[in-house]
Amino acid sequence: MIPNMLVVALAALVPVVVGFLYYSPVTFGNAWMKVTGLTKEKLEEGNRLLLFIVTLLLSFILSFFLFTLVVHQTHYYSLFVAEPGFNEEGSAIMNQIDTFMEAYGGYYRTFKHGAFHGGLIGVFIGLPIIMINGLFEKKGFKYGFINAGYWMVTLALMGGILCQWG
Repeated sequence: MIPNMLVVALAALVPVVVGFLYYSPVTFGNAWMKVTGLTKEKLEEGNRLLLFIVTLLLSFILSFFLFTLVVHQTHYYSLFVAEPGFNEEGSAIMNQIDTFMEAYGGYYRTFKHGAFHGGLIGVFIGLPIIMINGLFEKKGFKYGFINAGYWMVTLALMGGILCQWG
């Protein structure tokens, strides 16, 4: 199952948009700067264009992979990759796959379902990784919860978008 690459690209914008809102001074920006030891001046240093280009590239990679985690039908195809006639239009195996996908291909393809799985990924993968790094870097729990919270929200939104429209 090939994702809609336009939707994958649009979902890749979510980390930037959510980051702009999440790390603003109105929300968690001041607390985040305090626990990281950053200042506004320090944040303005460096090549910001390069920062955003790399961020978008990495977000696209994340979005593409996240699609396979929130759209369960992608796994069905993997069962038949080694079968003779796989990916050949009109072959027996492709007819079987097409029949199955016509019947079940739309199951669980909702924003709610994708957001649920994206959020779970944030909780069970993002939180432990960020928390472990933060603790070893002596940043503390607050640092971990602020950053993991960002990824939980971001992955939930990305997952919802990818599952509904991807």
